[in-house]
Amino acid sequence: MNDFWSYWYFHIPNFILAALMYTLMGRLLLGLVVPDGWDNYIWRFFKASTDPVLGVVRVATPSILTQPVVIIFAVLWLMALRVAYLVLLLNLGIAPLASQGV
Repeated sequence: MNDFWSYWYFHIPNFILAALMYTLMGRLLLGLVVPDGWDNYIWRFFKASTDPVLGVVRVATPSILTQPVVIIFAVLWLMALRVAYLVLLLNLGIAPLASQGV
């Protein structure tokens, strides 16, 4: 039995949230050394894949905060969302067995 497909409803959303989280961290680190208007395909990928998340987080954060701070908040929100999703699945009793300590 393949555990990934048995618990696809946990692994796929968790993977997507983790990928977004790490992409945001990459954007933050790369943004420290390159200008915002840089026309490199890697920078364009980071911006295109994280701008929707930052747009949502920007609505919930004060406008006085700078872009790097908003990125940090976005990473924290995604981390909290991953933990909340795991807790929800644990409470429903449908989380992967490794998460339940079995």
